[in-house]
Amino acid sequence: MKKFIIGAAILGSSMSAGAVAPGGPGCGWGNLLFEGSSGLPAHLLATIVNGTSGNATFGMTSGTNGCDTSGTLTYSGQSLLAMNGVLEEVAQDMAVGHGEALTALTVAMEIEPADRAHFNTTMHDHFGQIFPREDVSAAEVMQRINTVMAGDARLSRYVS
Repeated sequence: MKKFIIGAAILGSSMSAGAVAPGGPGCGWGNLLFEGSSGLPAHLLATIVNGTSGNATFGMTSGTNGCDTSGTLTYSGQSLLAMNGVLEEVAQDMAVGHGEALTALTVAMEIEPADRAHFNTTMHDHFGQIFPREDVSAAEVMQRINTVMAGDARLSRYVS
């Protein structure tokens, strides 16, 4: 059960790591219907209208429905490791070279099953580099994980 909860939290955070205003701030019929409204209910309803009818997708591909894809997408959320104490669990699993949080991290990072054991071993071998001090931030950890992966012939293909 613990594995499921950690995996769901990491995957949920990575799946919800969306862009600010994909297609533009006024994209889709949902935005048209709820124009001028604010708050969670209005945003959810606009998203449901756009998602169920597919009009925002159509608008982005055709340049209609108030959609414009020329802007740069951004993300203003937290790192997936900063979510609800996951960083500490990843650190513990990385220290021993295996575990549920480390497995969930490999899934969230889209590391293929054939490379996950190698990832675990590599992260364990570089634990001191990834977690050089007790108060390391989630952003620093992710940057260091990516640096270690970039230096590994087998894992480098997973980092951009």
